[in-house]
This record gives sequence, structure tokens and C-alpha cells, in this order.
Amino acid sequence: MEKSLKGRDFISLHDFTADEIRLFLETAQRLKHGQKLGETIQPLKGKTLGMIFTKASTRTRVSFEVGMIQLGGHPLFLSGNDLQLRRGEPIADTARVLSRYLDGIMIRTYDHQDVLDLAKYATIPVINGLTDLLHPCQVLADLLTIQEKKNRLAGLRWAYIGDGNNMAHSIMFGGAKMGMDVVIASPDGYKPNPVIVAQAQADANANGGRVTVVTSPQEAIKDADVVYTDVWASMGQEEEQEVRAKAFQGYQVNKENLALAKPDAIVLHCLPAHRGEEITDEVIEGPQSMVFDEAENRLHAQKAILALVM
Repeated sequence: MEKSLKGRDFISLHDFTADEIRLFLETAQRLKHGQKLGETIQPLKGKTLGMIFTKASTRTRVSFEVGMIQLGGHPLFLSGNDLQLRRGEPIADTARVLSRYLDGIMIRTYDHQDVLDLAKYATIPVINGLTDLLHPCQVLADLLTIQEKKNRLAGLRWAYIGDGNNMAHSIMFGGAKMGMDVVIASPDGYKPNPVIVAQAQADANANGGRVTVVTSPQEAIKDADVVYTDVWASMGQEEEQEVRAKAFQGYQVNKENLALAKPDAIVLHCLPAHRGEEITDEVIEGPQSMVFDEAENRLHAQKAILALVM
């Protein structure tokens, strides 16, 4: 595997150049192709990845565990209850101790600052498996999926409909770096973080892309090549479910809204999906949905991250 990214943290797509993101995507494609052919590719033989979870997970845990095993390494599951991050030992101490035992750390947590602190004090690569601010592993898998289905990224229109959350933030960064036209449609009060928007717009300007935030889902979806949505209430926001359901009326990805996109537009969702809320059953099960190819690509994209940084 290429050594140029060895030792780097993977915290945000904003931290990487367009060429470096392309390297992740090319590596993911190569590893995926090799796996489909039954090849054994094990660049991480003898290495151990510590996987810290303070937030529950299906896809992140299974894909990282399986990916690490396929690459010849060993995944070690560490629950937040075991480590007591921020409740017992300081993160700075945890980071330095784990650095003596492990070759890499993946963390899925609520507070983005936990990842930044872990990366600051660890002497091994730290991978952001998800925070309330960003979800870069998912968007790398999304970019891989779009590239597979559309044979390109630059110039495509990527519409995101819904909460201006960690997915919206990472989509703006990933799309901007790849020269895409990203349009985020969120209701007032739920728009993306303006600091992230400004950073993503600067990334877009440097890479021939565009990032726009609008209120109208129809405006965003019009002529889109990719239509994306996420749950209206993320993990930890369950008590806001009713209020959010009212705020997001009209933001559902359904047959009527999808008809505004290009005829060959693809539909993506990071899952889990609340069918009948942010997306209809008809759309997620329909011919334009690439949701399960996208879910599979979490495995291949994350294997690329592991192989390149560890």
C-alpha cells in the first residue's frame, strides 16, 4: 500500500487534498475488486485496531471489524463503559496508554472534541467513525458509490434534503473537494453549521465545485444527479422527534420530489432509515435506490482508510 498517508489521522475530509481523497477511492476500488476475485490482501498483518464506541452502531462496528480482519489485522472492541472516557481517566491519558498497545484507534462518539483530543495526544492514527459534527467514513463510501454509478464526481449535482447535521457537513466537504455542486436543503433552525459551510465553500472554490444552502427541497432536488437524505432526529435527539417531524414536513424524499431530479438520478441514505418519514418505502426500494450498494461500500472505503493510514 502507498505510504504517503501513513500515520495520518482521518478526522475530516476537509483535512485532505482532492488527490488524497482520490487515493482513498482508488485504493477502496482496488481492495473491493480484489475481494470480489477472492484475493487475499493483508497489508495489516500483525496490527491491532482499537475501536472505541460511546455511541451504538451496526454498520460502523461490523464494517470496521470485518475490514480489519480481511486486511490481516485484529479489531479490538472497546465500549465507552469500559473506558469511561471523560468520566474517569482523562482522554489525554487514555490516548497515550492506548498508543503503547495499538497500531490505530477508531472512535465513534457524540462529542467531536473527544476525537480531536484523542488525536492530539495519541501517537498512532485516529479515525473518526462518527461524531455529532462529522461522518467522514460514510461520505467516503458515498463518493465511492457515486463514482461507481456515474463514472465521475466532478460536475455532478448532489442534493441533500433534511437536517443540517454531521452528514450534511461531511457531504459538503466531500463534494466540495471533488468539484461537485452540493446543495443542502434544510428548514430554518436546522441549517448546517455556518463555519462548516464557509470552510466547504472555500474547498469548493479551490476545486471547481459549489456549495449552496437553501430552504426549499424542490430547489435542491431539481436536476440533481444524486439525492441524499438522513433521519430527521439523530441518535440522542429522540426527545425532539415530534418537534422535528413538524419542522421537516415537505422534506421527504418521495416519488413526487424525486421526479424533479434527473431521470437517472441515484438515491442514497446513510441508514438506518425511518421509512415513511424522511424517505418513502417506494423510493428506498425503487430502481434508483443504491442504498445497499452504498452500505456495502462502507467496508471497502474503510479498508482503504485502514490500509493507507496504518
